[in-house]
Amino acid sequence: MDEYDVVVIGGGAAGLSAALVLTRALRKVAVVDAGQPRNAAAAHMHGFLGSDGLPPTELLAAGRNEVAGYGGHLLPGRVDTITPHPAHPGAGRMSFDIGLDHGSAMRSRRVLVTTGLRDDAPDLPGVRERWGRDLLHCPYCHGHEVREQPLGVLGGSAEALAHAHLISQWSHDVVYFANGYPLTATQREQLAARAIGVVDTPVARLVVEDDRLTGVELTTGQVVPRAAVFVRPRFVPNDILLTDLGCATHDNGWVAVDATGRTSIPGVWAAGNAVNPRAQVITAAGEGSAAAIAINNDLVDEDLPIAVTNFRLELPL
Repeated sequence: MDEYDVVVIGGGAAGLSAALVLTRALRKVAVVDAGQPRNAAAAHMHGFLGSDGLPPTELLAAGRNEVAGYGGHLLPGRVDTITPHPAHPGAGRMSFDIGLDHGSAMRSRRVLVTTGLRDDAPDLPGVRERWGRDLLHCPYCHGHEVREQPLGVLGGSAEALAHAHLISQWSHDVVYFANGYPLTATQREQLAARAIGVVDTPVARLVVEDDRLTGVELTTGQVVPRAAVFVRPRFVPNDILLTDLGCATHDNGWVAVDATGRTSIPGVWAAGNAVNPRAQVITAAGEGSAAAIAINNDLVDEDLPIAVTNFRLELPL
């Protein structure tokens, strides 16, 4: 069984950033990645200083090359199990057996989980097909690219209503499609005050012509022309590995971590969208870096008393 100082589960911005820091610290590191990044549908990423407009696939390819260049091991696959056990009974050390979907296994002193999240979007025709193209969720990622165009916001929740107010910062032509979500008189007044149009009739589908979104069709057959539509999906963390380990969670069900990504389970860290639904690419990369530094320091703290004991045993009597 291959043994590592740290196994990083997930090869996105958070995982690769952590692996880069750890390999530069001369740690033996493996990154296990299933190859399904959340932003795979996006042609470009934005808001990443120095890499604004870069295709996300290029960022990840560059990151993999950098990690491999420092000796990191990049392994395709999906982790099915993480099993903690004492590595050296009586020595106060820990390790984890990590089982992969293709049957192989490895052992690691520390684990960093950066498996991201999945977006639970409305089940309407056209939503999945246009996801990340002109059906968008993050105005900070895509708002500037569709600025001052006719925009729509798919409703259905209080979060979606707040999204409509946010989207109006990028365009003076925004329509909120309530889609069955009841609005109070106060909410309607707030939308009117910001010149946001309201359509109460439920949405039937997104209209696509010549491979571009052109409007939103209502159940009455009426089509409201729009150049892009925003949606506020429900964020679902890919955290089964963490919850199976028994990591503590917040009241909202998301796994709790400290400022460095440390979970309640000794030796296990998490970073990026797996524990932070609001983390953009640049945020996730920073969280991965912070976790890597904390993990390395934790390994040093673990090794120090062992080194002192060995040193004393080697002293002449």
